[in-house]
Amino acid sequence: MAFTGTRESVGRYLYIGFCVAVFLFLVAPILVIVPLSFNAEPYFTFTEGMLRLDAEAFSLRWYRQIIENEVWTRALVNSMIIGVASTVLATGLGTLAAMGLSSPAMPGRRLAMGLLISPMVTPVIIAAAGMFFFYSYLGLAQTHLGLILAHAALGTPFVVITVTAALSAFDTNLTRAAASLGAGPVRTFRRVQFPLIAPGVISGALFAFAASFDEVVVVLFMAAIEQRTIPRQMWAGIREQISPTILAVATFLIVFAVLLLFTVEWMRRRSTEK
Repeated sequence: MAFTGTRESVGRYLYIGFCVAVFLFLVAPILVIVPLSFNAEPYFTFTEGMLRLDAEAFSLRWYRQIIENEVWTRALVNSMIIGVASTVLATGLGTLAAMGLSSPAMPGRRLAMGLLISPMVTPVIIAAAGMFFFYSYLGLAQTHLGLILAHAALGTPFVVITVTAALSAFDTNLTRAAASLGAGPVRTFRRVQFPLIAPGVISGALFAFAASFDEVVVVLFMAAIEQRTIPRQMWAGIREQISPTILAVATFLIVFAVLLLFTVEWMRRRSTEK
């Protein structure tokens, strides 16, 4: 028994050590960005003062640059406008598609599901090239509307998957009961279905917004200078003018991603508790 206990303890410590090593391998390169964004010097490396933890070696100058620089401000506004508009559109279309796919009477459900989630498995550069030629033909390239529609197409699969998962646990007898009491389809959805599948809808909307806010390839193909988003401006900053402002923006994106994950996890737990 003592030998078995020792072996299990060693295996447990090896497992924990392996998990810590994997975690550091994945997260350490991201966490390095955060302290570098407070560098008082325009470098992408730790200075001697930062290693000594001197207060003068740290500064908020790069965060102020985001606010004071018109280029970064315009990129942030574009990201918010395109992200929110495409999320609203993707959430509406994805929810309607998921409700249709959840109906057993719908023919070709598997084929339709495959087509709807195809943007998730298709290489982004292929989708971006196709969107560029399609929207150029329609005259929507290098416009906010074209980018909103393109980002909505990329975000819709996330909504379809999360809402479909929520509908799989939905009791269809509730809709029959509502219909027997005289409620129409719209009122049944608004008063019965939506409150129960809301966690799935909101989770899909958050993922769609994150996909839009983080997208750079489609913007490279379709956006003009007036439609530059935060990721596109970061790309331009790396290629044209190296500045730690990019690290400050990256820190904001890291915080946004962490908040998004906590929100999704909170909603998942809330839905399971019900």
